[in-house]
Amino acid sequence: MSARKSAIPPPVQRTERRTPLPWEQPKSRVEEAEVDERLRAIMQDPSYLEADSDVAFLHTDAVRGARIQLDYLKAELVLAAHGIERTIVVFGSTRLREPDTARRELDAARSAMAARPDDAACARALRLAEHRLALSPYYKVGHQLGQLVGKAGNPRLAVLTGGGPGAMEAVNRGAFDAGAPSIGLNIRLPREQYPNPYITPGLCMQFHYFAMRKLHFVKRAAALVALPGGYGTLDELFCALTLIQTRKSAPIPIVLIGQAYWKKVFNVDFLVETGSIDEEDRELFWYAESAEEAWQGILAWHRQNGSALLDAPADPPAREP
Repeated sequence: MSARKSAIPPPVQRTERRTPLPWEQPKSRVEEAEVDERLRAIMQDPSYLEADSDVAFLHTDAVRGARIQLDYLKAELVLAAHGIERTIVVFGSTRLREPDTARRELDAARSAMAARPDDAACARALRLAEHRLALSPYYKVGHQLGQLVGKAGNPRLAVLTGGGPGAMEAVNRGAFDAGAPSIGLNIRLPREQYPNPYITPGLCMQFHYFAMRKLHFVKRAAALVALPGGYGTLDELFCALTLIQTRKSAPIPIVLIGQAYWKKVFNVDFLVETGSIDEEDRELFWYAESAEEAWQGILAWHRQNGSALLDAPADPPAREP
């Protein structure tokens, strides 16, 4: 008896068909004269959009939970794809000037004051220009710190800033000049925030929620360094101090650059004296005056902690920010 051949049909095409399906054409105008108008009304209504293409829907209050998840997830996947496991997080004033810029602004303020010696606004502008010139060396400190981290030779370690100008620009610029990647976490604001031009393309992310941005500041942080700054710097600094004080987050080194500045802004002695914090809470941070001093202190802290930054890469300790 001869074996009968099986008639195996060829694989079907992924999208093509020999015979169109019924829904591939609209209802005939012969059957419904108003079909075009009616279909237009149906298909142009927002309800017809797929959910992930409906921007108005995605920004409703009911979908806030999904937006928060996406705000977290996109940055998580980007950083993981680039192999970033640990970060040196640096904050500081967006108003910090490069020294040359600060000198030009001071010269302009002096000229304006000379032209209008009785003008209170000119007098205030002159005082601010003098203060900004006095603080401008910290731009160089930030730049040097970015270079030190960039030259450290650990491809899984990178500097991370809030992505804006001033102190953050200085740090990203230092890593850029060292030929190393650096990260910027920008935030969408009512007035547009441009990223500084020294962040690595592909490593600048824009967040909608401050909370998700804060989470990513802390999640991979191997250290936090605060250059002189204002509200934003204080916000991130106190958030990190609180997480470590309460043991909600694993300890990391926290370094305040510029003791004279920070002693005026943050009177920790008064907090201890009044019993608002404990004596041991002084030990959650220390001061440094230079990038080298800060960097060497961070490396020493991690050696003592058994989490050396420049040894063979290891999984960072689990932390719940």
